[in-house]
Amino acid sequence: MVEKGKFIAELDSSYNFQGASILFGAGMIDGECQSAHFVKIPLQTLNRHGLIAGATGTGKTKSLQLIAEGLSSNGVSTLLMDIKGDLSGLAKPGSISPKIQERINQIGSSWSPSEFPVELLSLSSNPGVRLRATVSEFGPVLFSKILDLNETQEGLLAMMFKYSDDQKLPILDLPDLKKLIQYISDEGREEIEKNYGHISTVSSGTILRKVIELEQQGADEFFGEPSFDPNDFLRTDDTEDGYINILRLTDMQDRPKLFSTFMLSLLAEIYATFPEIGDADKPKLVIFIDEAHLIFKEASKQLLDQLETTIKLIRSKGVGIIFCTQNPQDIPAAVLSQLGLKIQHALRAFTATDRKVIKTAAQNFPESNYYQTDEMLTSLGIGEALVTALNEKGIPSMLVVTMICPPSSRMDVLDDNEINDIIKKSSLALEYNQTLDRESAFEILNKRMKNDDPNILKKKQLKTSKPEQSTFEKMLRSPVVRSMGVSVAGMITRSLLGSLGLKTSSRSYRRK
Repeated sequence: MVEKGKFIAELDSSYNFQGASILFGAGMIDGECQSAHFVKIPLQTLNRHGLIAGATGTGKTKSLQLIAEGLSSNGVSTLLMDIKGDLSGLAKPGSISPKIQERINQIGSSWSPSEFPVELLSLSSNPGVRLRATVSEFGPVLFSKILDLNETQEGLLAMMFKYSDDQKLPILDLPDLKKLIQYISDEGREEIEKNYGHISTVSSGTILRKVIELEQQGADEFFGEPSFDPNDFLRTDDTEDGYINILRLTDMQDRPKLFSTFMLSLLAEIYATFPEIGDADKPKLVIFIDEAHLIFKEASKQLLDQLETTIKLIRSKGVGIIFCTQNPQDIPAAVLSQLGLKIQHALRAFTATDRKVIKTAAQNFPESNYYQTDEMLTSLGIGEALVTALNEKGIPSMLVVTMICPPSSRMDVLDDNEINDIIKKSSLALEYNQTLDRESAFEILNKRMKNDDPNILKKKQLKTSKPEQSTFEKMLRSPVVRSMGVSVAGMITRSLLGSLGLKTSSRSYRRK
């Protein structure tokens, strides 16, 4: 048994933040909830990123939902990667139940049903505002990392992007890029090698195969126009509540490369377009990546390095990233070390390997005078978690077992009619759900390859057209005349060598 008075005093002191914060729950000790002694999450340090982890069914999604609600209420926009399809309920108010009422009484907080401004987004044909980007916006460096190209292949891809810029060939989608690769390897090879350098058909073939592999994962639906402006995530409604942008990704679990491609491009675009704000009173945008292991699954070392660098730098733009996953070890150590907020739900120890993972996970938290962390990780109940956050000075707060407040929005999904109603009312859907198909590299190069381009046709005509031959030239090209010429030349050569006292060799066949 520990001294509760000391625990409560330390808890109240550690979570007494000066700025705005989100009420997350109440502290627990010896299995009892300490009513009205609250655990809070400060907004000021949410740009230092975070982690929500725990086994299936332990309450991770509800923790995510609660934080998204708190951010919206404070005017902060969020982007939620909804892999399982269970976050759309944020758009509708929740309803009271005996379990919710009991939990509220234990925590000592108030509760009222609330709904929040929600925008439903999609990377594919699923209902929602379509998110797209052009291949040109990625650029050769980022696209090379996505395709996991070697140095030679990177150089060739960079040359293709340079050629497309010089020739004003917009590369908007994957058919544009594939056509460009085919063109430089065939009809355009001579022209390009003259001005840009040698082209390896092996390298161009490898790049083409990797583009097709990406296409097979559905990337053709992502690349195109109109491309999405990340500033459209930063919206508030009439009451100044921040929009909760829910990206519906239920069809992405078997397409990890497309998911990691999207995430890397999104983070790069946000970093490139958002201004520097440093450590503000609250973040501009918080991104929640559910099932975060999908980003790192099948990701190349180059891709992981790029993600690590982006995560380190993007906080200065006022952007926080919170990874949600079952096991903290799903997150690479270099990324895990950047996460200031940690919310750890229960882990299950069914095997010896599980027990080793739990001991490792316990080492990610500050030392505690009140808990045996590794043992606590296996004994947490549903809706309970170990919590630590960074205070306004960047110092980790006290590690506390927390009974988590219930979300005030619906803890269930919307039906199809409710989803369609939200999309119909969306101003972004009107802008982004139309497909633009302007003339780009595919159409322009097709014209060239079919000789429809007047300039290319003229060049080919000049190259292939020859003046008509004279009668004398025709005689010289005759096989008979050439044969006679060879014989005469041979006779003259032998005569000259003979006059110089030299002998010529000739093959003679004598009968024996």
